[in-house]
Amino acid sequence: MRLVTRLNSTFGEPPIVCHHDFSKCALPLSSFPENVSFVRPHLETEWANFSVVEATVRALRQMYVSPSSPDWSVLLSGADYPIKPSAKVLRDLSAGSYDAHIHFESIKANVVERDWQRLAFNRYCTRNFTYPSLTKRMRRTKRTVCLKHPLLTWPFLPFSKNLRCFAGGQWFAANRRAADYIISFHSSNPGLAAHYSKLKFSEESYFQTILANAGRLRLNNSDWRYTDWSAGGPHPKTLLLEDLPNLLASPAHFARKFDIDLDIRILDEVDSLIG
Repeated sequence: MRLVTRLNSTFGEPPIVCHHDFSKCALPLSSFPENVSFVRPHLETEWANFSVVEATVRALRQMYVSPSSPDWSVLLSGADYPIKPSAKVLRDLSAGSYDAHIHFESIKANVVERDWQRLAFNRYCTRNFTYPSLTKRMRRTKRTVCLKHPLLTWPFLPFSKNLRCFAGGQWFAANRRAADYIISFHSSNPGLAAHYSKLKFSEESYFQTILANAGRLRLNNSDWRYTDWSAGGPHPKTLLLEDLPNLLASPAHFARKFDIDLDIRILDEVDSLIG
């Protein structure tokens, strides 16, 4: 609710579409302002599951089916918060005639510059097969073999010269043209969705692969999102008041993650600074 209130005051009550998994907990829908709509029916989502991708597409579809759909949409989680004034956000999104702002990197077997690229390759570009076997004591078991070489995996993957694998951060901003392309591609290319539906962390590659292979779209390789991974682990650090100088120095439009039960002061300070 605080995020919605902040978005409304910063951006002048824009259309907001929220996907909420009502199977996890209820929400007081009557308390939300009229510019907020909820995706119905909702999906039961899981962390790092393809359901997150499906929920995102449903929200985009609901956003852009309306004749009053916005020029730009920004994907946010409930733990995000704006850290720049609206004028800067809108100016940066429109500069350069880009259709989408998204972090994307090409994922190839023979091009690994960082450990993260190797991790992404293992996630999205390999194929595991399980087969029955016997232990040394002649007991039944199952073993798994992982195919990694492109000459072995190409029959089982959706990628090709015309559809290369890309990956990056989950968050992005898309204009109407890019959003329509995502919605259309998702509906008309079930093979790619089928591949990613079997994988963890598909939300960090599915949209990158769609957009980066669309030659008619111009992409800016930035998601304008501030995160702090210094704590290690699968989640970024929860931001505290001590992190405020880093937020102010960052060019990012939004930051994550915040928790008002842990530290509400940093959001109060951000509000006072961006107006």
